[in-house]
Amino acid sequence: MNGSPLAARHVALAEAVADRPLEDLNGVLEREIIRRAEAFGEAVERYRRHPYRRDLPPGEAIWREGSTELVDYGAFVPSASRADAVPLLVVPSLVNRAYILDLSAETSLLRWLAARGVRPFLVDWGRPGDVEREFGLADYVVGRLGRALERLTAAVDRPVLALGYCMGGILALGLALRHPEKLQGLALLATPWDFHAGDPTQAALLTATFPALLPAMGLARELSADVLQTLFTSQDPMLVLRKYLAFGRLDPESDRARRFVALEDWLNDGVPLTKAVAQESFLSWYGENLTGRGKWQLGGRTVTPSALACPSFCVIPSQDRIVPPASAEALASALPRGAVLRPATGHIGMVASLKAPKQVWPPLLEWLQSQG
Repeated sequence: MNGSPLAARHVALAEAVADRPLEDLNGVLEREIIRRAEAFGEAVERYRRHPYRRDLPPGEAIWREGSTELVDYGAFVPSASRADAVPLLVVPSLVNRAYILDLSAETSLLRWLAARGVRPFLVDWGRPGDVEREFGLADYVVGRLGRALERLTAAVDRPVLALGYCMGGILALGLALRHPEKLQGLALLATPWDFHAGDPTQAALLTATFPALLPAMGLARELSADVLQTLFTSQDPMLVLRKYLAFGRLDPESDRARRFVALEDWLNDGVPLTKAVAQESFLSWYGENLTGRGKWQLGGRTVTPSALACPSFCVIPSQDRIVPPASAEALASALPRGAVLRPATGHIGMVASLKAPKQVWPPLLEWLQSQG
């Protein structure tokens, strides 16, 4: 800590209170704790009462199987360029709702791309139902994702590009290796690979926590969204307090307040993971780091990034707290025909912040168009 801003603040605080009675300090601390707690409660209530509700005209579902849909954003491509639009299969994570990529009228990566001649087809996993409750990762990739790709390539009568976000990038990579003839390029946004790189303590903590979660899955055969959110929140326990205190200082009618509510609604609209997917991702990825060690198998085949035939484009946010940049860098280094973008954004900010349309989306668009 020596030489850091935090160390300097610590020294300044120690000097400022050196001559103050302990009783005075306790009183000041108690009042500040109460003030912040009240401000936090007021901010939460302000969020709950905010009038914003997500209300966007949806894309058209062109394929359904169980809880999974393939949603066509072609209606948002200008009619003059629709025939030549670049088809893009978009694969989100199984952990959160797919509409983070189509969050609001002001912040939608998919509609932004569509307006510029790319035709996104979003895989919306939905919530696991009775059919999906026994699914593992292979069921989603070899089964659902493979059939969605088959439906898409038949509809456009050509190979397509694919884009995977976070965990969705790992799934998209597995798909690309199984169907090289159907994919001509793969974009990966903040996709982890070496789960012990950057911050191995995070992986160790999540792995150690997993056995205690087994009873929570119980007969439901799934890991609930509430438990998942608690796990991710534990990576930075004070984040919720900080972000709500900051929200409480905003004008409720401002664009920033509206963006906060839109994103917070998405975060609170989580979906569960099936028990098999939770076990594979927590134990095989975070625990054993089978991906980073080159030993992870999907449907009986080892997933080997160096075997990817098509070009790739990796976006690795330098301020990512969810996927340490070193974890994503390991995948970028293993891909044989890869380009890399390292924007100064966070994991979610890469697709949903004010910086995204300036730092991330234009170079991503340029790469997609160069491959399509």
